[in-house]
Amino acid sequence: MTEIVLHEMGIRDGLQIEKQVVPTEQKIRWIETLIGSGIDIIQVGSFVHPEKVPQMADTDRLFAHFTAPGRKARPVVLSGLVLNERGLERGLACGVEQFCMGVSASEAHSRKNTGMGTDEAVRRIIPMAQRVKAEGRPVQVSVQSAFGCGMEGTIPAERVLKIVRAYLDAGLRLISLADSAGHALPGQVEELYGAVLALDPGVECACHFHDTYGLGMANTLAAVKAGVKYVEAAFAGIGGCPFTAATGGNLATEDFLYYLQRTGRRRDIDLAPIIAVASEAGRFFGRSLPGAVHRIGPIAPTVPGR
Repeated sequence: MTEIVLHEMGIRDGLQIEKQVVPTEQKIRWIETLIGSGIDIIQVGSFVHPEKVPQMADTDRLFAHFTAPGRKARPVVLSGLVLNERGLERGLACGVEQFCMGVSASEAHSRKNTGMGTDEAVRRIIPMAQRVKAEGRPVQVSVQSAFGCGMEGTIPAERVLKIVRAYLDAGLRLISLADSAGHALPGQVEELYGAVLALDPGVECACHFHDTYGLGMANTLAAVKAGVKYVEAAFAGIGGCPFTAATGGNLATEDFLYYLQRTGRRRDIDLAPIIAVASEAGRFFGRSLPGAVHRIGPIAPTVPGR
């Protein structure tokens, strides 16, 4: 069975829609705690204009802090989201260790999110990703709104696969499908990932499901069943895309990790620090956040080695 790699999105996707800006020092403490859990990848932020997403204004500073020698208590990959060439330059300058970039299969979502249509975005993203690859840094490319769009409705699978083929033709093999609007159904998930994996035996698949309609966990498990290796989630289930018609939170990292550990997998990651960050986030924002495990606790101790 494929070992699952966990990509923590809370600091970026989780916080980007929050109106109350989290101070840099608080983000640093949360990231330090997440690093201590032994999680595989942490997305530190996105390189966007601070007026559009004020929560991400300190992304360069966060990367500079954590890529300095001795700042990581444990090995972890620090990822960053870039939307355009300017963001790529900023990411290269401040030490991003894995770049994430993508294109929306929804024309309406693409224009609202990036100011570009889908075809233009593909033409721009691919050279950016190839440059990152040429410099020896990992790069993940994604198809957003892959399972539906709050503005356009159904997204034809062939439109998604056309973008995936363009990535594969460009030599890009780590590909994520994102359910930006939370419209996915488990059967649809298995079918679409099956089609992606059939295109190229060397492709590595990632998934990113929003829990807008309560199906985030079910869809993630369907993706894993289909052969997905990389799972993106956010502590406490916070976040969501600010450029969709209805915004819902992410799959909660601690909930999915708890499931994995109850089934005998990824016990090398310590669940307790992730629960701690999720609980602290709830206190910081002064409200109950969506995830379950950080609120009610695990059934039994779930720590590394047990």
